[in-house]
Amino acid sequence: MKKTILIFSLLITNKSISQIYFSSNDYMYVKNEVLYVKQDINLASNSNLYLRNNAQLVQGTIGTSNNTGAGLLSVYQQGTSDNFEYNYWCSPVGNASASLGNENFGITMLNRPTTSIASTPITVLPASNYNGTASPLSISSTWIYKLINANNYSQWIYVGGTKTLVPGEGFSMKGTSGTDAIDPEGTGTTNNPGAAQRYDFRGKPNDGDITISLGINNATLTGNPYPSALHLNAFLLDPSNAATGGVAYFWEQDKTVNSHYLTDYKGGYGSYSPVSLVSNGVYVPATFNSYNPDGSVNTTGASSGLVIERKYSPVGQGFVISATATGTATFKNIHRAFYKEGTGLSKFYKHTSKESVSKKGDSKESNVEQVSHFKLNAIINNQFTRQLALAFVPEATDGVDFGIDALNMDQALPNDVGFWIENDNYVIEGINFDETKKVPLSVKVTTSTTFKFSVPEVINFNVAQPIYIYDRLDQSYHEIKNGQYEVTVPPGVYSDRFMITFKNQNSLGIDQNITTQFFIYQDNTNSKLEVANPNILVLKSFKLYDMLGKVVLYEKDMGAEQNYIFSTSSLSAGVYISELLTIDNERWTEKIVILNSGK
Repeated sequence: MKKTILIFSLLITNKSISQIYFSSNDYMYVKNEVLYVKQDINLASNSNLYLRNNAQLVQGTIGTSNNTGAGLLSVYQQGTSDNFEYNYWCSPVGNASASLGNENFGITMLNRPTTSIASTPITVLPASNYNGTASPLSISSTWIYKLINANNYSQWIYVGGTKTLVPGEGFSMKGTSGTDAIDPEGTGTTNNPGAAQRYDFRGKPNDGDITISLGINNATLTGNPYPSALHLNAFLLDPSNAATGGVAYFWEQDKTVNSHYLTDYKGGYGSYSPVSLVSNGVYVPATFNSYNPDGSVNTTGASSGLVIERKYSPVGQGFVISATATGTATFKNIHRAFYKEGTGLSKFYKHTSKESVSKKGDSKESNVEQVSHFKLNAIINNQFTRQLALAFVPEATDGVDFGIDALNMDQALPNDVGFWIENDNYVIEGINFDETKKVPLSVKVTTSTTFKFSVPEVINFNVAQPIYIYDRLDQSYHEIKNGQYEVTVPPGVYSDRFMITFKNQNSLGIDQNITTQFFIYQDNTNSKLEVANPNILVLKSFKLYDMLGKVVLYEKDMGAEQNYIFSTSSLSAGVYISELLTIDNERWTEKIVILNSGK
């Protein structure tokens, strides 16, 4: 014990040591502190390193881990207590042996704490038993899967209770039912109070470089692989990790649905963009969907509404990377940080830790930037809400920006809204603010759908700045920061009809069509619409919309003629919007009235 006592004394004084060797049966108990080890850790057989009350282990190794020994590090994490709900995990430990370096993790390495230092192994239930329990702690193997470089979500790989996961591989696991009144740390938080299930991860601590493989447009479940917080911004924005796209996605699930049937699930992916190393990033919650047996979207539901800080991923947190290039991403010790869960920028899920928070500033930051942005809600058919975020970043472009623009992961929805960037849909977009800029939205409609647009939240942005939805169909502006724009849209995909803008050009008396001069005349006596093209511009298309947005006349590849004539004899009396599109994508619209008085 003398060696352990000496090391513990050094820890209290300096919080850091060069390296640690534990002889057999030695132990160290670290409470509410960071243990920093510059090099490697050697845990001999039957030795133990306990991290308790939000204590964390950070190492300074550069490159490959040299941790060794059959002794065990023990660190707690709490997940959902609902045995119908998934958490995504990534283990901070692996198998403990005399081999050098990180080793694989298996579900049987999870334990149920009984005292501050003692635990009992969990029971892994067979796949025929769907429900885990809190006491005794048992986990159903039915729901343990991994996702590696997959191009669709039918490619989940079953792990169960017998297979292992390499360091950096994430896994899905459902929670438990019931309660467990044991309070192993004496903090007043039981193992399972009905809100969060405590797990004890025991094994060799992961350390050093941990690399995952990525494929372009493919999804991989990974997560924080260390027994400390992960500075997620640092990992995502590391130039060597460019294949990640700089964005992380987090599974969210409706806790009110108590079913194991896929068709009953309601869930989706929240999106986190770090924006910059020092910023708090931007997070938009999932839109809850239900699913068919093949994994495709069945129906859609409300937004989760969750607001979760993601800058520091806590111990065990899993997340998905949707790769933008084929390559690798590497977790490194320089991405690790001591930041306590529940202290503002680090949450595993909905649970906020009741454990004590140091007043020494360990979890506080300087030079923190609050990203200037606002949230845009689109309520769709009064059934669910798609939330988007528009961020104002001086270095952002109008194209896709690494670490800023977040792709829409749920593009199977039948009716949806997103930012339209480089021919794809995004839920977070960053732009360099310009009062005259128009930011295009993509609206997808399968059946006639009502959309209600509004701005529920403005963060670090000029409160006096108006925000409008511009509807190109009738050239109308609708202020949505203090109001709402409701519109019914017919089936189709609209990538240039709706835009976010910051000036009502109509109120300024500005002619938006000054560069393209056409004359449109509706001859109601002869039931025809005449278009004059005095500048002989080359026209790509002509469309005539009714007031519900349905296209009732369409002509394409019109060439460069001086006059065009269209029959309107089959159309009902009413107000219509005509639209001309030139070969240079200049658009000209005008409202016309059809009476067909000669019929």
